[in-house]
Amino acid sequence: MKRILLALALTTLTATAFAADAPGLPVTKAPAGAEVYIVSPKDGATVGQSVTVVFGLKGMGVAPAGVKKEGTGHHHLLVDVKELPTAGQPIPKDDTHLHFGNGQTETTLKLAPGTHTLQLELADENHIPFDPAIVSKKITVHVK
Repeated sequence: MKRILLALALTTLTATAFAADAPGLPVTKAPAGAEVYIVSPKDGATVGQSVTVVFGLKGMGVAPAGVKKEGTGHHHLLVDVKELPTAGQPIPKDDTHLHFGNGQTETTLKLAPGTHTLQLELADENHIPFDPAIVSKKITVHVK
């Protein structure tokens, strides 16, 4: 029994050591002064259930996902997200993390009546947030 436990402990330690040495996903450094922001709607706006969100970007350009071009990224719209996606990992793609990998700079959302938050995060060609993260101020909209 002691030999089995020793073998399990050594296997776990070895696996942990290999995982620690494994290269992480590449993270792109954010250009100094880069900013992403929501042009419209304005923070606190009352909107209909169909709302157009216009994205703004300063100090960088927009390129589609999968295209590696220095000084560019693409938008992700976070809807009702409490915490930013994990640094160094691709931004999830689901109902609250919307990807605009074709280089879009606006979208029309269908939102349920109530209060919602919207925030933009720019990511590199692999959907990985920049370092440091380029995120907009979180805005609140009230849907009638």
